[in-house]
Amino acid sequence: MKEGYRRGIIHSNTQIATNIYEMKVNTDLNPLGNPGQFYMLRGWEGLDPFLPRPISICDISDRMVTFLYEVKGKGTNIISKLKPGERLELLGPLGNGFDLDVKGKIAIISGGIGIAPMIYTMKRLDNPIDFYCGFRNEIYYIDEMQKHVDNIYITTEDGSFGHKGFVTELFIPEKYDGVMVCGPIPMMKRVVDMCRDKVPVFISMESRMACGIGACLGCSIKTSSGMKRVCKEGPIFPGEEVIFYD
Repeated sequence: MKEGYRRGIIHSNTQIATNIYEMKVNTDLNPLGNPGQFYMLRGWEGLDPFLPRPISICDISDRMVTFLYEVKGKGTNIISKLKPGERLELLGPLGNGFDLDVKGKIAIISGGIGIAPMIYTMKRLDNPIDFYCGFRNEIYYIDEMQKHVDNIYITTEDGSFGHKGFVTELFIPEKYDGVMVCGPIPMMKRVVDMCRDKVPVFISMESRMACGIGACLGCSIKTSSGMKRVCKEGPIFPGEEVIFYD
């Protein structure tokens, strides 16, 4: 086991949509983490794949951490095949989470697997919340979200459920005192542009990571105050600070 990692035991690892899995892990880690933080996960021995996978905290209950993840490559494919009772290596919690002291009415916006860190965020916020969630076609995890928000707005690109189109077509920034976003870069850029000079917006950035602790600089992104590491200064950033590439 790599230095700094702890072992968790798989409680369940269930496919809930095409290439989307919910995994619950029993662990003796303390603290377990805050909304917006993440863990580096390894579910294999040896050096192939070489890098662990960063996966955000979806939920926490007692000493169990829930991860919601999408199978995108070799590492997440291996993790998706782990069975209850098998072991997983975890490093974390890492990074900085969402500010839970924000006042007033909150809009939470997600696109696709960007829904992952938002359930724990909703559970920890003591605010009126509207939730905007966009999907390509299949929807998932909506039942979990409905318990913790005042209103929910669903969009699908193919119109198979909810509004046909994108969440940015329904979102009205002037209605809110704060906005929290996680999803594809084009969507987050659009939300930041819509909120500029109107309402504070915080975004959860994603980047390829090697160490997860800020040592390798491999996940650095460009911001208005210089280069910052997604794993260390992030993954949560004020939206207006991030310089997006077209």
